[in-house]
Amino acid sequence: MKAFLKKLVKDEQGGEILEYALIAGLIVVAAIAVIGAVGGKVLGRWTSLNSSM
Repeated sequence: MKAFLKKLVKDEQGGEILEYALIAGLIVVAAIAVIGAVGGKVLGRWTSLNSSM
């Protein structure tokens, strides 16, 4: 078991995968924030356009 843990600690490829996962997570969080901020404005414009027809 100790040898397995030492191997995991020395393995750098797992760190790269973790970094990519963190970057992907940050992109998703940013996209959700932007969609949430802009979504209300788009809905308001759509409603205004729909009611003017």
